[in-house]
Amino acid sequence: MTTEHPDAVSILNGFSAPAILLNRDYRILAANDRYRQLYGFSDQPRQHRCHEVSHGYNVPCDLAGETCPLRESLRSGEQTQVLHIHHTPRGHEYVNVEMWPLRSPETGEVSWFIELMHPSDAASARSRNDGRLVGSAPAFQAMLDLVNRVARSNSSVMLLGESGTGKEMVAQTLHRLSGRADAPFVPVECTGLPDALFESELFGYVRGAFTGASHNRAGLVAAAEGGTLFLDEVGDIPLAEQVKLLRLLETRRYRPVGSSEWREADFRLVCATNRDLEAMVEAGSFREDLFYRLNVFEIQLPPLRERLDDLPVLIETILGQLGASRIRFSADALACLRAYRFPGNVRELRNIVERSILLADDGVVHSRHLPERCRGGGHPAAEAETGIVPLHVAEHRYLQAVLRRFTGSRRELADLLGVSERVLYRKLAATRE
Repeated sequence: MTTEHPDAVSILNGFSAPAILLNRDYRILAANDRYRQLYGFSDQPRQHRCHEVSHGYNVPCDLAGETCPLRESLRSGEQTQVLHIHHTPRGHEYVNVEMWPLRSPETGEVSWFIELMHPSDAASARSRNDGRLVGSAPAFQAMLDLVNRVARSNSSVMLLGESGTGKEMVAQTLHRLSGRADAPFVPVECTGLPDALFESELFGYVRGAFTGASHNRAGLVAAAEGGTLFLDEVGDIPLAEQVKLLRLLETRRYRPVGSSEWREADFRLVCATNRDLEAMVEAGSFREDLFYRLNVFEIQLPPLRERLDDLPVLIETILGQLGASRIRFSADALACLRAYRFPGNVRELRNIVERSILLADDGVVHSRHLPERCRGGGHPAAEAETGIVPLHVAEHRYLQAVLRRFTGSRRELADLLGVSERVLYRKLAATRE
């Protein structure tokens, strides 16, 4: 198959998605009409490499800190799939990239690739005011790739992360991208739900089941029929009630309180917690069998301090949600926020933005308008007294020292540090903040 293969374009035009034919050197050999429309080419873009068109990179994705689907497909000899941000004439857009290796009939070696690009509605790299996820930092993209992979399945999902990282928004995204999107999304706040109410809230009850039960009441499992049941802070479910949830998940059947009639349950389960469930299992405060039922597909949500590159787009989005799009944050205010650790994550950022715009009389938020805790720039007093610094500061200093001494490649450095290249690039980016 060469650049002049007469059937290449017609084969690619058989795909409804934008599609290109590549060689092992990332060179575009042919493109279908949808690809040329997406990226603004009137003729075949044969003088370009895929990473130049999609990302504006002068090196392949894997040398720019991202997962390269071509490189992964060449390594495995199999189809690969990744979520990327592509640079299109309409701006930055999330794209689900499929890479299909093609073998030479003469040698049997992988010599060409078909790349398909499916626009993804999982999130936006630009500000949006429709309640959807926004961001493009590497840690955010890694999380979003997992969301994109599992969303269309019926597998149970466990969302892990600190308070304020947006676990319910991710759960809503999983629901929206699933085949159950037209059915209800039902959130259940497990925190503070006492033993006596857990069963009746989840399964409902019939008239006369207990004092005050004057009528039949459907539970939240019934409300989620055909859709998604989201158990927030699942680690707070009382131990005595966990067996009832386990039975529901194992049998997909339940009985309303006071009823002898079994009912079928049809829902997709998404759970979230900021607690260490494995430690709770070890301590005997969380059932091991329930833990494995819930933890089918685990997604770790990054804290805001690991995605500080997203601060501008997050602030712009929050300003839009608050009806304050005319407000802007100055360079000194952004610098202060980038130095802050955000223990309350995105929820705290929203509170900071809302407070700050009330103080910005001229429409510009400066560092003086930020809460005092944001202007501290760390913990200098604690370091002076004890010599102890936060772990992120120690890691930052160590990486800076390593970079001054190490002369090998980034891959070699990642191997020495015991992390992936993607993690290393993220951490190196953080040292430049």
